[in-house]
Amino acid sequence: MSELPGLKDHDQERALYHRRLAWVTGALGIFTLFLVGRYFYLQVAQHDFYATLSDKNRIQVQPLPPVRGLIYDRNGELLADNAPSFNLVITPERVEDLPTTLALLGKVVNLEESHLAAFTQRLARRHRPYESVPIRFNLNDREMARFSVDRHRLPGVEIAPRLVRHYPQGKLMSHPVGSVRRINKEDARQLDPTNYAGMEHIGKRGVEKFYEQELVGQVGYQHVETDAHGRIMKVLEATQPKPGKNLTLHLDSTLQRTASKALGDRRGTVVALDPKTGGILVLLSEPGYDPNLFVTGIDHAAYAKLRDSKDTPLFNRAVQGQYEPGSTIKPILGLAGMVTGTIDRDHVIDDPGWFRLPNNTRLYRDWNWQASGAGGHGMVNLSKAIYRSCNVYFYDLAVKLGIDNIEEYFAMFGFGQVTVLDLPEAATGLLPSKQWKQQHRGEAWYQGDTVNLAIGQGDLLVTPLQLATAVAVIANRGKWVAPRMLMSGSDRLAAAPQTTPKNIDLVPGHVWDYLIDAMEKVVHRGNQEYGENGTAWHHIGRDIPYRMAGKSGTAQLVSIEQGGEDDQQKLDERLREHAWFVGFAPVDDPQIVVVVLVENGGGGSSVAGPIVRAVLDRHLLNKAPGSLDLARSAEE
Repeated sequence: MSELPGLKDHDQERALYHRRLAWVTGALGIFTLFLVGRYFYLQVAQHDFYATLSDKNRIQVQPLPPVRGLIYDRNGELLADNAPSFNLVITPERVEDLPTTLALLGKVVNLEESHLAAFTQRLARRHRPYESVPIRFNLNDREMARFSVDRHRLPGVEIAPRLVRHYPQGKLMSHPVGSVRRINKEDARQLDPTNYAGMEHIGKRGVEKFYEQELVGQVGYQHVETDAHGRIMKVLEATQPKPGKNLTLHLDSTLQRTASKALGDRRGTVVALDPKTGGILVLLSEPGYDPNLFVTGIDHAAYAKLRDSKDTPLFNRAVQGQYEPGSTIKPILGLAGMVTGTIDRDHVIDDPGWFRLPNNTRLYRDWNWQASGAGGHGMVNLSKAIYRSCNVYFYDLAVKLGIDNIEEYFAMFGFGQVTVLDLPEAATGLLPSKQWKQQHRGEAWYQGDTVNLAIGQGDLLVTPLQLATAVAVIANRGKWVAPRMLMSGSDRLAAAPQTTPKNIDLVPGHVWDYLIDAMEKVVHRGNQEYGENGTAWHHIGRDIPYRMAGKSGTAQLVSIEQGGEDDQQKLDERLREHAWFVGFAPVDDPQIVVVVLVENGGGGSSVAGPIVRAVLDRHLLNKAPGSLDLARSAEE
């Protein structure tokens, strides 16, 4: 019987249902197999890979910066310390919207435009991902409390306690100790990123720079477990950092303060050495600057003020300043004359107050020559030429010696060379020669050049530290001891090859005796038989309780026309002559060498001499400065 129209075919529908069910079941089976396969792939085959990714998301390796080594003076007084600082830092990778975060942060703590500008610069200089970038340093208690309340709204921002460099002596020790600065892009290219991981500073000047590898220490690491906001939940393991070495310097803070007080507000430098060890006791350059300004990053306005100051406080006059030494080099010239046989102690000239080369009309004047024609020192031997600082005697001697002999003997005393062992900024000065002038100026050397060189003028340039080193060689009677800052804490100097000049053994003992005696007469009474005193006796020698050897000097910055009057007071203050004085004491057993330069100061004996005396009094007698007459005088 055929089915009635309109009735369903149940067999056909059942078959269709089973076919569809089979397809769905097959599809579900295939999908289940895919999921099981994928699960097996992720959980078994790729377990190590994804476990590592998970750990990276949960576990971080953080560097632990070491504590920088401390720096002390010879008496244990701190020169460079580490002070706690609570800094606000941002990890950009953990911040969803940096501008919004900065805006909100500005409502919580004080953020000025300078802070934001500095943060942007540091962010651009960042070297590694997930490296936090400081935006504020030295938060106070109130700011830390306010941040703690709103911290949940500022993911990626946290307070990071740090030890930062602190210089308790401020500008007094800014030049010898130096300072640390923030690591910049150029530094980052040269530094080992592993050794400096987590560190923000590096020594940039002075001792801080030279002994960086001793002071910096060794970085440590810790594995930490963090939450979704990057906050540390647990420290899993840690390798502790090794602190840097502590260094002790030869510097004497008391002497440095004495020198600063004696120099006052004048521009200049004071250098003092221990001639037995070469230890630098004083290295003062005035004006100075506060190195603490640079530790966390000085703002542009403050740096521009220092950089553009006409007094150049960032310039280390003691080792970078290159000056004409004036008459301070006359004893060395006299030594060259005696050792070469050009003169002896009985050689005498008649000084009329001027000197003239053969077939030349130009007059080279003595310091006491006047436009009226008066002046001169009369009959002069080498001793009197030193203690009265007679220019004419040394004009004549220099011409007889010749530039080649002068260059040779000046080189023996370290001129034209860097002899200090651990001050990286030290300049070489300039020791001129025939070859130098021909090479640099394309000119021959003339006798007039030699005449100028005789009184420390012309092309000869020395640093105050170089001059102090040369005086130490005289005090040691020819024995060379290279100047150095370090007293203890590192063996680097002992391991370093010595490149300083050799001992000056060719000078007979009687020559040293004669020259040192003449320098002693500079300070004490000269030739008592004739009532002649040294140039410094009136200013520092009348009541001195120890025997001191010294030499005054002035260095003119503006030449005086023939027949013109040398009136320094009519010149602009910065065009006036520099005042020098060098000395050591006690003469029979030298304990200290002192060199003073007062820029545009005037007479060496009257202006620089009392400063030398103040330092010597403090060192030898423990006597505070202030009792000496620092008044200026026309006498050298």
